Amino acid sequence: MSLQFNSIALLLVVLILLGVLGNNSSITISAAILLLMQQTFLSKYIPFVERNGLNIGIIILTIGVLAPIVTGKVPLPNFSALLHWKMFLALAVGMLVAWFAGRGVNLMGTQPILLTGLMIGTVAGVAFLGGIPVGPLIAAGILSLVLGVK
Repeated sequence: MSLQFNSIALLLVVLILLGVLGNNSSITISAAILLLMQQTFLSKYIPFVERNGLNIGIIILTIGVLAPIVTGKVPLPNFSALLHWKMFLALAVGMLVAWFAGRGVNLMGTQPILLTGLMIGTVAGVAFLGGIPVGPLIAAGILSLVLGVK
């Protein structure tokens, strides 16, 4: 089996290298899986991943966030904690970020060409700034505000 090195395969190899250099296994594993899928019989499943990957990823991320509450490592706040200003600020920021992500999904659907820049920026932020790769949706939402796109 020989790799068909088109521009997409080359981009995935670059992402793998950036993931390794930036010590970010999420980028490395994601790009490696997509490269493997693209270059094998698994390519027929890429449209499924494209359609459902974001929702599946959000479900897995939500499970990961809720798991410490379920295990008891993070206790549920008592009533007085709910009235603290930090809790109100946390609620407001959570709502704002969710709103940004919603706008981001819309922007990615209407202007998919911008996804390349968002992904490169996210990978650079992960590789060089110690970030984590959950930013493309939020970045797209912020970009939609800047561009005036709903």
